Amino acid sequence: MIRLLDNTKHTVATQIYDVFQASYKIEAALIGIAYFPPLARMIDDINAAKTLFYGYFEEQELAAVVEISMQDTVLSIDSLTVSPAFFRKGIARKLLCFVMDEYPFSCALVETAAVNAPAIALYQKQGFVVFKKWTPDHGVEKVAMSISNTEHS
Repeated sequence: MIRLLDNTKHTVATQIYDVFQASYKIEAALIGIAYFPPLARMIDDINAAKTLFYGYFEEQELAAVVEISMQDTVLSIDSLTVSPAFFRKGIARKLLCFVMDEYPFSCALVETAAVNAPAIALYQKQGFVVFKKWTPDHGVEKVAMSISNTEHS
């Protein structure tokens, strides 16, 4: 089941944080780096975020989280994380499809590490294409991907 999460509640922000930490530790290892900026995000940061969070639940357990923002008709996928206990069950795809169906958009955007092959494959299967590569100050090469609503069906 997918539902909107109220990140302003400390207990919910803590649940989101726990999924983020578990997932991002795996991603940091995949990338091969010790410092991974998303791991520095604290519960208070999540609690104060103005973005929207949706959670995917298996039984009563929060298995995955997608964080989005909308600016005009541009949908930004700010984070998409799955708890390692729920990897390879298609949950990330379900969350991605949910937000893309739920929010009318002209363009959807996402960024990920250039070496994060599983994430890139997920987005490409949904029709996203890479339009930019760069290396920010933290040194992890990134890619930006997009899809227009006319390509999404």
